[in-house]
Amino acid sequence: MKLSVIGGGYVGLVTAACFSHVGHEVLVVEKIPEKVELLRHGKSPIYEPGLEELLREGIKEGRLNFTTDIKEGVEFSEVIFVCVGTPSNPDGSADLSQVEEVARLTAKYMNGYKLLVNKSTVPVGTQQKVKRTLKLYLKGKDVEFDVASNPEFLREGHAVKDFLEPDRIVIGVESERAKEILLEIYKPITEKGFPILVTNPPTAEIIKYASNTFLATKISFINMIADLCEKVGANVEEVASGMGYDRRIGKEFLKAGLGWGGSCLPKDTKAFIRILEDFGVDATILKGTLSVNESRVDRLIRKLKEALWILKGKMIAVWGLSFKPNTDDIREAPSLRVIERLLREGAKVRAYDPKAVENFKRIFVEGEDLKYFHDKYKAVEGAEALLILTEWDEFKRA
Repeated sequence: MKLSVIGGGYVGLVTAACFSHVGHEVLVVEKIPEKVELLRHGKSPIYEPGLEELLREGIKEGRLNFTTDIKEGVEFSEVIFVCVGTPSNPDGSADLSQVEEVARLTAKYMNGYKLLVNKSTVPVGTQQKVKRTLKLYLKGKDVEFDVASNPEFLREGHAVKDFLEPDRIVIGVESERAKEILLEIYKPITEKGFPILVTNPPTAEIIKYASNTFLATKISFINMIADLCEKVGANVEEVASGMGYDRRIGKEFLKAGLGWGGSCLPKDTKAFIRILEDFGVDATILKGTLSVNESRVDRLIRKLKEALWILKGKMIAVWGLSFKPNTDDIREAPSLRVIERLLREGAKVRAYDPKAVENFKRIFVEGEDLKYFHDKYKAVEGAEALLILTEWDEFKRA
């Protein structure tokens, strides 16, 4: 089946590459010409295990193409996956301007029935707003359309596997036509036994936010327990293990540390708090989740000061800049706040990461007080402390 994917970012590229891999013909629409040129040569602008191999496979077999022309993308297929960014506004709400732009331009160029499938993380009610926008900008054209919700559940570093071997696929639809199209699209995956949940759009939209904020809450909970363990001499890893044996709780996301970062959990937690409050629902639990997470860097700096007393002039090595292992993504990474604090305290930082150094340099330029290294052992030479901020496997073996 022919599919259009609007947005050549993290979600869009994984979606496009994986759909191409299972046999669909996919056209990706991306605004940035330099990015499109890179992709046409089979090079991924982001690091994600297995992604570049699938991009090259799709291009070689003629099932994956890229363009900057959204008109071409709209006309290419009756199914359009919307995979654009929904960053946080200053008040924590989701910025839906890119979603609205796609809806407007789709209406402008629609040449027949279209199914808009929203993969971007959006507040409940967005599907209805997209429908209204399409109707408004169709300007009286007699064209049928559907708008569905199909949230992504991709873990950075495991995204290709998560797409092809999902815990579940969620589709929120209003018509039988949209349902049958999406079931056919996902058939190469579901026929292998992976489950698909068909529901209505508001339910699908809430499933995404509820899933992410539950995981964020679980991490903040174990970090709160870690603080208690530290004060009373208990072992938080053994506490987490003891909890995890309970099948109702499970072992995943019970690893204490610097808290959560990345493009999803911080943004989605803030947005869901705003959604709950807008509908008059008490968001105390999620506010506590956010508060615990935001306190982690302060605790780390406090512990470092307890060990070294004065940080000014001290050489501090940092291993790990990405927000999690197996990615070069530094969005909302705890390392951003840690290094900012260290530099503000007058420390001299020596930093290493297997994949994220170039991204980090765009924010923190190398200088006298901040040096980047391509060898983790060179980074620790002469250092008075080592901070391990990301759980890369190579650090565990060091």
